[in-house]
Amino acid sequence: MRFRAALYLTLSLLALVSPAEARGQAARLRFAITLPRDLVAIDARTGVHGATAGHVATAGVRGRLMLILASDTVGEPRFQVSYGAKTPPAFAIDVEGWKPGETRMIDATAFGFPLKSLGALPRGQYRVQAVLNRYETFIRGDGVTLTLPPDRGEGQHWNSKPGNLYSAPRLTDVDVTKNGTITVAIDQEIPPIPGFSETKFVKHVKIRSERLSRFWGRDTFIAAFVTLPDGFETHPQSRYPLVINHGHFSTTPDNWRETPPDPTLVPDYSERFSLAGYNRIVEEYSHQFYKDWTGPGFPRVLLVQIQHATPFYDDSYAVNSANNGPYGDAIQYELIPEIEKRFRGLGQGWARFVYGGSTGGWESMAVQMFYPEEYNGAWIACPDPIDFRHFETVNIYSDTNAYYIASRWKKTPRPGHRNYLGHVDATIEEMNRYEVLLGTKGRSGEQSDVWESVYSPLGADGYPRRIWDRETGKIDPVTARFWRDNFDLSYILQRDWATLGPKLRGKLRIFVGDMDNYYLNNAVYEVEKFLTSASPVADAVIDYGDRDEHCWNGDHTRANAYSRLRYPQMVLPWAVERMLMTAPAGADLRSWRY
Repeated sequence: MRFRAALYLTLSLLALVSPAEARGQAARLRFAITLPRDLVAIDARTGVHGATAGHVATAGVRGRLMLILASDTVGEPRFQVSYGAKTPPAFAIDVEGWKPGETRMIDATAFGFPLKSLGALPRGQYRVQAVLNRYETFIRGDGVTLTLPPDRGEGQHWNSKPGNLYSAPRLTDVDVTKNGTITVAIDQEIPPIPGFSETKFVKHVKIRSERLSRFWGRDTFIAAFVTLPDGFETHPQSRYPLVINHGHFSTTPDNWRETPPDPTLVPDYSERFSLAGYNRIVEEYSHQFYKDWTGPGFPRVLLVQIQHATPFYDDSYAVNSANNGPYGDAIQYELIPEIEKRFRGLGQGWARFVYGGSTGGWESMAVQMFYPEEYNGAWIACPDPIDFRHFETVNIYSDTNAYYIASRWKKTPRPGHRNYLGHVDATIEEMNRYEVLLGTKGRSGEQSDVWESVYSPLGADGYPRRIWDRETGKIDPVTARFWRDNFDLSYILQRDWATLGPKLRGKLRIFVGDMDNYYLNNAVYEVEKFLTSASPVADAVIDYGDRDEHCWNGDHTRANAYSRLRYPQMVLPWAVERMLMTAPAGADLRSWRY
């Protein structure tokens, strides 16, 4: 009877195991990824790493090795990986000391997303591709040693980073239940990013930052595109206001095109905006901006777009932080003075403005708050969470788990991404697992990891301290308090308003859609509560787009797809109006108004 009972129990337990889990337990297939023997020669041809034969032969390479299996035939698999519904399955491991000619295995033990294990992969034909995101050793000025993916001019994108290795996609029959090894050679190397060619209007400024070089223990540079006003050369006595467009890294200025749209451009389709031919729309609006910029009556300013990618993300968030270093001060006290010196900037706070959306929205608000007298206004669109009680859908202070809503009897996942109707296509947990796929220890180059690189103190291992456990979602209250005291903009506003308030009067303009895809409107509601009742008065502007998604910027007359291409046309007239109202006595309000 005991045997029969045990048999029944065993059969019952097996019935509870899903087919995917059963396949995972039976997984036998492995993928053998081979590093090319002529890696040094490949590096030499591209000129990216400049590695010596002796160094590669003795130390090898390190990084994050990823295997992607796509079942469709559109584009390379490496460009399809995301947290969205259409992502293909991918699996990854960290590699150390990997020498030319050696092999590393990816099997059922590798971290997977969206499937947790290679063993859960259904049998079928897949286009298989492997990619190695290569790391370097950083010995910071304080002695902390880290291995991180350096930016190489692409803005921290692992799938397009110069020097990274990958394999050509190959159609392969895959059955993980069968014994065997599939060999993949990562014998292709991503080439360098072409240099930017300056024009009459757009210049590129790059400087070595003394502050950042001391922090990182190596020469560290920051750069910017500077778009000069029409008439700059014919008005040599004019001095100009400066306006910063904060946002993600770009290899060219945003939405700027000096030549007419290309009539031969093959129209694409934007799934985000459900628009056919969106690439043509972008070219049309970019060229229209050029015509507005060079037309009569348009504000004559220096328009600046900063390049400040870090080893953690495509930009630094323009503030000083424990993990990234003093980027805020480097930008404010090194880069901006150099730009104003080269291009005849007015060089005073009343004549400087900031604007941006999403990351750039948070940066614009933070820069205006942390350097309140250095800027005269911030146009803040769809900002990353500005109140950490609504960190997307998590309250990092009162919630105990970021992945699930507290309940004694059920386990409800927290939503992470929605559309304007509220339909959810990704949870907070899924978005975080996607980042672990791309990199451990905060090295994914994605959103949650960058927040930790900016907001967190150093962890015990030298990498950013986690705000929550990536596996379980358990929130760390010690890290949460550090975030609050240093980077929760709503908390800091209220804590310091007695002295900060008078310096910010009339300077904050905040815009967000009430159906923001990342729930960013919820944090804005909290800031609105305070600013509308603050004493001394804030004179802030806060507005919401009805059913508008990320990243609504205050335009009630156009859809997001179009208004996002017109920031300067919206921001600059307001900046001029404010300068005329607030400039100190004797300020130059004439030389740049021609």
